Amino acid sequence: MAAIILCTLNARYIHSSLGLRYLLANMGPLQADTTLLEYNINSRPLDIVENLLSHHPSIIGFSVYIWNAEQIAEIVKLIKTIAPEITLVIGGPEVSYEYEQQEIVATADYLITGQADLAFAELCESLLNNQPPATKIIHPLPVDVKDIKLPYEYYTDTDVAQRIIYVEASRGCPFKCEFCLSALDKTVYPFDLDIFLTEMQKLYERGVKHFKFVDRTFNLKVDSSIRIMEFFLDKNDDELFLHFELIPDHLPEKLKATISRFPAHSLQFEIGIQSLNPQVQQLITRKQNTEKTRDNLNWIHQHSNAHIHADLIIGLPGEDIDSFARGFNELSEMNPHEIQVGILKRLRGTPIIRHTTEFDMRFSPYPPYNILSNNLIDFASMQRLNRFARYWDIIANSGRFKHSKPLLLGRTPFEYFMQLSDWLFQKTGQTHKFSLERIFILLYEFMTEVAGLDKAEVDARMHQDYNASGIKGHPKFLMNKTKSTARKSPAGLRQKRHQH
Repeated sequence: MAAIILCTLNARYIHSSLGLRYLLANMGPLQADTTLLEYNINSRPLDIVENLLSHHPSIIGFSVYIWNAEQIAEIVKLIKTIAPEITLVIGGPEVSYEYEQQEIVATADYLITGQADLAFAELCESLLNNQPPATKIIHPLPVDVKDIKLPYEYYTDTDVAQRIIYVEASRGCPFKCEFCLSALDKTVYPFDLDIFLTEMQKLYERGVKHFKFVDRTFNLKVDSSIRIMEFFLDKNDDELFLHFELIPDHLPEKLKATISRFPAHSLQFEIGIQSLNPQVQQLITRKQNTEKTRDNLNWIHQHSNAHIHADLIIGLPGEDIDSFARGFNELSEMNPHEIQVGILKRLRGTPIIRHTTEFDMRFSPYPPYNILSNNLIDFASMQRLNRFARYWDIIANSGRFKHSKPLLLGRTPFEYFMQLSDWLFQKTGQTHKFSLERIFILLYEFMTEVAGLDKAEVDARMHQDYNASGIKGHPKFLMNKTKSTARKSPAGLRQKRHQH
């Protein structure tokens, strides 16, 4: 039976909570009485409550994030109804800021704001010794990373075999991008690199092959970045896969030399571009040299085997659809393997709120707090852009249409894909739950009958993609010589794009 439970709900089974493992690692004498339990947001809250109560805990600590806030709020209320004697402690980014009006804060017994690595154990010790703190809201003092015990031994064998393993060589961020909670950090705090690499060696020896670094600015201190990369290169292991988040305009020659040594399928860079409009960058306090960013992305693509995952955000203050389209097309020319189109979220505590009145920024009151409209993009247009982002993810980012994609996107990818997006929604009325076979059929119909692309070329490219997709059988739609009776296309869609 566990006196203390550490709990969260992950977005997917393959995810694991690095934050809870930090808490477990730093429980001190209470660790033997502490159990870590992770659930999935698709599980029923009542079933989770039943499982939690079966452990007969005295204290439950919940890690609350934007993706699980609603479910954990329900779980907390249910436990307080069924077993009010259990002390419930909440923490995490979703409840660390602007918490005064949150119902979950009123329901729980205690809230720890900010970093709880040491504060949670201190609170539990006080509670178990019948010395409860005087206040419900606990604001821990800043913690020196040197005083934090690293959590990597608390990844279980099941985690190693089945889940993503998250690691961090540093915490914090020196930049002040106003849409991000890292804007509240003062600087970057690196962990002792010798100790960190010793822990990475232990994980590797246990069989970890995929390491996902969550550092916000992995290449800020290049010498440390190179040392970490060299550590993995020395393994000479073709199964290793590393994920890093890079600052896009900071890629000195010695780091390039190290990157170029990695073999294919071993390296992924997440590169936050967010906007290529200098005025928008200035508005949101984002420092980014666009020329260096362009040169660096082109270099990575041309001179390394790294997979590039680049991010753009829709709905930033001062950015209308035309500005976003120009940025999207410019980024497309840099040829990243994926462009992640995100919708601006109003995360609690982020400075983006200062633009709310001037730019008439209206956000959903429900997680994940997506922007609904602003003074430059009305609600209907924002919905179109939401659909664009969704369709882009399931088609362009899927990697399943490698041969058809260049033909589909033409010279101006945003405009052409927006046409596809509008047509798909008019045709199907849905943005989710497409089978792969149906996506092929819809794309083929759009390319040949709506966009007016050369049918022989579409046939050849779609056939290549279909054969590589893993779908069994022959693509029957490629054999269908009879024109389908599709609905009339929206105005402006039908055009002979093959001439471009």
